[in-house]
Amino acid sequence: MSGVELFLGGIAVLAVLSVVVKARAGVKKARAAAELARVGTSPVSLVGHVLIAAGLIVGAQWLVITYLASNTTLLLVVLAVPALFAAYPVTKALTVMQVGPTRSGGGRR
Repeated sequence: MSGVELFLGGIAVLAVLSVVVKARAGVKKARAAAELARVGTSPVSLVGHVLIAAGLIVGAQWLVITYLASNTTLLLVVLAVPALFAAYPVTKALTVMQVGPTRSGGGRR
Protein backbone atom coordinates (compact mmCIF):
# COMPACT_ATOMS: atom_id res chain seq x y z
CA MET A 1 0.00 0.00 0.00
CA SER A 2 1.20 3.46 -0.80
CA GLY A 3 1.11 6.47 1.47
CA VAL A 4 -1.80 8.00 -0.48
CA GLU A 5 -3.91 4.85 -0.05
CA LEU A 6 -3.21 4.79 3.69
CA PHE A 7 -4.08 8.47 3.96
CA LEU A 8 -7.38 8.00 2.07
CA GLY A 9 -8.18 4.91 4.16
CA GLY A 10 -7.60 6.91 7.35
CA ILE A 11 -9.84 9.72 6.08
CA ALA A 12 -12.56 7.16 5.24
CA VAL A 13 -12.32 5.63 8.72
CA LEU A 14 -12.57 9.07 10.32
CA ALA A 15 -15.58 9.91 8.13
CA VAL A 16 -17.37 6.69 9.12
CA LEU A 17 -16.51 7.25 12.78
CA SER A 18 -17.82 10.82 12.55
CA VAL A 19 -21.11 9.61 11.05
CA VAL A 20 -21.50 6.98 13.79
CA VAL A 21 -20.81 9.51 16.57
CA LYS A 22 -23.24 12.03 15.10
CA ALA A 23 -25.91 9.36 14.68
CA ARG A 24 -25.54 8.27 18.30
CA ALA A 25 -25.73 11.87 19.49
CA GLY A 26 -28.86 12.38 17.40
CA VAL A 27 -30.48 9.29 18.90
CA LYS A 28 -29.66 10.49 22.41
CA LYS A 29 -31.11 13.93 21.65
CA ALA A 30 -34.24 12.37 20.19
CA ARG A 31 -34.69 10.16 23.26
CA ALA A 32 -34.18 13.12 25.58
CA ALA A 33 -36.69 15.20 23.61
CA ALA A 34 -39.23 12.37 23.62
CA GLU A 35 -38.83 11.90 27.37
CA LEU A 36 -39.20 15.63 27.96
CA ALA A 37 -42.33 15.72 25.82
CA ARG A 38 -43.79 12.71 27.61
CA VAL A 39 -43.08 14.13 31.06
CA GLY A 40 -44.18 17.62 30.07
CA THR A 41 -47.57 16.62 28.73
CA SER A 42 -48.57 13.92 31.19
CA PRO A 43 -49.51 16.29 34.06
CA VAL A 44 -51.68 18.32 31.70
CA SER A 45 -53.37 15.17 30.47
CA LEU A 46 -53.79 13.92 34.03
CA VAL A 47 -55.36 17.20 35.15
CA GLY A 48 -57.82 17.03 32.27
CA HIS A 49 -58.83 13.47 33.12
CA VAL A 50 -59.21 14.36 36.81
CA LEU A 51 -61.36 17.39 36.04
CA ILE A 52 -63.65 15.43 33.70
CA ALA A 53 -64.05 12.58 36.19
CA ALA A 54 -64.71 15.01 39.04
CA GLY A 55 -67.31 16.83 36.95
CA LEU A 56 -69.11 13.58 36.17
CA ILE A 57 -69.09 12.52 39.82
CA VAL A 58 -70.31 15.90 41.05
CA GLY A 59 -73.02 15.97 38.38
CA ALA A 60 -74.31 12.51 39.36
CA GLN A 61 -74.24 13.42 43.05
CA TRP A 62 -76.05 16.68 42.40
CA LEU A 63 -78.78 14.93 40.40
CA VAL A 64 -79.36 12.32 43.11
CA ILE A 65 -79.30 14.83 45.96
CA THR A 66 -81.60 17.23 44.12
CA TYR A 67 -84.18 14.83 42.73
CA LEU A 68 -83.91 11.57 44.69
CA ALA A 69 -82.94 12.65 48.21
CA SER A 70 -85.78 10.56 49.68
CA ASN A 71 -84.06 7.32 48.56
CA THR A 72 -81.52 6.90 51.38
CA THR A 73 -79.78 3.86 49.87
CA LEU A 74 -79.17 5.56 46.54
CA LEU A 75 -77.99 8.69 48.33
CA LEU A 76 -75.46 6.69 50.38
CA VAL A 77 -74.22 4.79 47.32
CA VAL A 78 -73.79 7.97 45.27
CA LEU A 79 -71.79 9.59 48.08
CA ALA A 80 -69.81 6.55 49.27
CA VAL A 81 -68.62 4.97 46.00
CA PRO A 82 -66.66 8.02 44.78
CA ALA A 83 -65.23 8.42 48.28
CA LEU A 84 -63.94 4.84 48.17
CA PHE A 85 -62.38 5.35 44.75
CA ALA A 86 -60.74 8.58 45.92
CA ALA A 87 -59.51 7.09 49.20
CA TYR A 88 -57.49 4.32 47.53
CA PRO A 89 -54.93 6.46 45.64
CA VAL A 90 -54.71 8.98 48.49
CA THR A 91 -53.98 6.21 50.98
CA LYS A 92 -51.51 4.60 48.59
CA ALA A 93 -49.72 7.92 48.03
CA LEU A 94 -49.49 8.70 51.73
CA THR A 95 -48.41 5.23 52.85
CA VAL A 96 -44.66 5.01 53.24
CA MET A 97 -43.29 1.69 52.06
CA GLN A 98 -39.62 0.97 52.55
CA VAL A 99 -38.03 -2.13 51.18
CA GLY A 100 -34.64 -2.74 52.67
CA PRO A 101 -32.04 -5.39 52.13
CA THR A 102 -32.64 -8.61 54.00
CA ARG A 103 -30.01 -10.70 55.66
CA SER A 104 -29.73 -14.24 54.52
CA GLY A 105 -28.06 -17.01 56.41
CA GLY A 106 -27.16 -17.21 60.06
CA GLY A 107 -23.94 -15.23 60.04
CA ARG A 108 -22.70 -12.83 62.69
CA ARG A 109 -24.06 -9.34 63.01
